[in-house]
Amino acid sequence: MMQKTARFVDRFVEWVEQTAISFIKEVGQIILFATSSLRLSFQQPYRYMEVIKHMEFVGNQSVFIISLTGLFTGLALSFQVYLGFKIVNAVNLVGPTVALGITRELGPVLTGLIVAARAGGAMAARLGTMRVNEQIDALDVMGVNTRQYLIAPRIYAAFICMPLLTAIFDFVAMLGSYFLCVKLVDLDEAIFWDKIRHTLEVRHINEGLFKSAVFGIVFAVICTYRGYNTTGGAKGVGEATNRGVVMSMVMIIILDYFLTNLIRVFYTLTGIT
Repeated sequence: MMQKTARFVDRFVEWVEQTAISFIKEVGQIILFATSSLRLSFQQPYRYMEVIKHMEFVGNQSVFIISLTGLFTGLALSFQVYLGFKIVNAVNLVGPTVALGITRELGPVLTGLIVAARAGGAMAARLGTMRVNEQIDALDVMGVNTRQYLIAPRIYAAFICMPLLTAIFDFVAMLGSYFLCVKLVDLDEAIFWDKIRHTLEVRHINEGLFKSAVFGIVFAVICTYRGYNTTGGAKGVGEATNRGVVMSMVMIIILDYFLTNLIRVFYTLTGIT
């Protein structure tokens, strides 16, 4: 019995070690892939129109789903906060609590998850299809730098559009919060906005926008990396898309925690309370 337990522990430790090494190697490869692609974007010919084209796809085509999600997030969060604060007779704090939660955490995270699933999955599928159909190889033969042409514009587009989409999410979510608090549960409108005005600061909004820009880079890099290195035909395209979206979502949630703590450390070092 003891020998079986020891063998199980050894196999488990070996599996953890191999998984950690594999993960670190893959993260390193993704970072090298992103840095080389972005470095090539500073060489001629410049791909301005490609960036704009992908911005339309990542940003403009995501506005509706982001607005819809933001509206019902604001409604649901406000109602739950209202029910909790009503117990302690602090319903006037619903507005600022929701505003801080939306702008600093839920806004960038939910926007990142939604856009990663919609746009990131499409990036991985499109590039994966091009890879298995040998279209990327054909571009290489024609002398086109595929990383500059296919990868860098998508990363720039996600980086630019994510803060804009997060701002839309925040705005619509607060409209939903206002509608529920003022129109449905009859909180005082003047107090609602006054509490938010005295609690919410510009740095809180900027914190969420900064996070969203980082999330945009993360999901764009991961999904393009997966798509660009797809193998195995149609099955490989599906697997690359699935792995890219899942890894992007997990990394967004993990990075949110670390970015929050880094921002707190920055505030402490600079004396911002």
